[in-house]
Amino acid sequence: MVIDNYTWVLIDKAKTLLTLSAFNHHLRENKNIGIISEAGCPGVADPGQVLVEAAHAAGATIKPLVGPSSILLALMASGMNGQQFQFVGYLPIDTPERSKTIKELEAESAKKNCTQLFIETPYRNNQLLETLIRAGKPTTRLCIATDISAPTEYIHTKTLAEWKKQPPDLHKRPTIFCLLAT
Repeated sequence: MVIDNYTWVLIDKAKTLLTLSAFNHHLRENKNIGIISEAGCPGVADPGQVLVEAAHAAGATIKPLVGPSSILLALMASGMNGQQFQFVGYLPIDTPERSKTIKELEAESAKKNCTQLFIETPYRNNQLLETLIRAGKPTTRLCIATDISAPTEYIHTKTLAEWKKQPPDLHKRPTIFCLLAT
């Protein structure tokens, strides 16, 4: 495979129809198309699934390639259970509902010895961390994996009680949260 033989389409969330139109045009021309993500795997907590779905609908051949996944990299670096884990995506925005969900995730984690992984929109990371500290048990372990593979990478696992003493500033930084309760 020669990378220069591939066509690259930028996924613009605000212009999904234009993106799909351009993508489908390239598919009709029978071009090789690659889908990459700057901090994850296309289609795994990433908008790439929209293009993969269109490729399937067009009858194109799909060939997933191994690459970094911020979700799996965070789990690998967390020191938490990598045999039993669950990616739950985004937690509710509403604070009472978010607190309830955190308690449910904690209970399931403790019951099954299962690491819970989740994400947040970068501009709401600090609020999520505050809610985790308030709603969670002090002994629950939380890994915060931020800016994975960037020069500013920050990956630390501590109890919620420890995070309460000195929470990091996560504002506008891509972050994966891993939670393991006892």
